[in-house]
Amino acid sequence: MATESTQQMNFLAVSRALVSVAAEVATGVQRAVVGSDNVRTARDNAWDAIQADRARAAARAETARAVAAMMAAEPARRRRAGTLTGAAR
Repeated sequence: MATESTQQMNFLAVSRALVSVAAEVATGVQRAVVGSDNVRTARDNAWDAIQADRARAAARAETARAVAAMMAAEPARRRRAGTLTGAAR
């Protein structure tokens, strides 16, 4: 039993080490390709997500304002249309 447990722990340790090395290699390749100053960080990704959320919220607000303006203008259009059709009779 102790041998099985030890083998599992060794397998996990090797797996973690392999993933760690792969992550370091990927980071090194990214730095070599785009340069150290252009490497994306979690902070950069979070800021971009915040900016995208703000842009979507602004677009939703603008759409809501446009729909509200159209709805407010609708009764006036109906009155004018009714007057024109009534005058044409």
